[in-house]
Amino acid sequence: MADTSGSGGPLPAAAVPEWECEVNGRPIRLPVPPSRRLLDIIRDDLGLCGTKRACEIGRCGACMVLIDGKPVNACLAMAFQCAGKRITTVEGIGGESLHPVQQAFLEEGGYQCGYCTPGMIITVTALLDEHPDPSPEQVTEALSGNLCRCTGYGGIIRAVRRAAEIRRATTT
Repeated sequence: MADTSGSGGPLPAAAVPEWECEVNGRPIRLPVPPSRRLLDIIRDDLGLCGTKRACEIGRCGACMVLIDGKPVNACLAMAFQCAGKRITTVEGIGGESLHPVQQAFLEEGGYQCGYCTPGMIITVTALLDEHPDPSPEQVTEALSGNLCRCTGYGGIIRAVRRAAEIRRATTT
């Protein structure tokens, strides 16, 4: 067992607290040290690899998840901060079918290599939940924490507008 205690030795199994939360609509209960990063739990323990490991310092947005509906960099969130929360990864966005944001990214070419796409989809989903018809300034502000090194953002901005249209059409 790896040293996660910060004291130089492994924690005894009995000393590791149970971490409980909801991930993609499912209750989760795991023995997890409180200081463990959410990103590592999601990818390594839960096997949900849509949440990308990239900069690991909260600058790129590739690891973005929703915590109680708000976008958060999973690389900066500790287990203790997420206990009892509702966490949604990109795998939980669409369910059995594509979410309108996922559909819009496909239709509008809002991706190239695809590495940033899961984080972008999470961020845009949160944006449209809060602002169903966002202004260009709101889109720019929302996406300011997500970096794409491939596209130039044209397809991403079109995808945001298209996702808003799809959502309006499905809610009326």
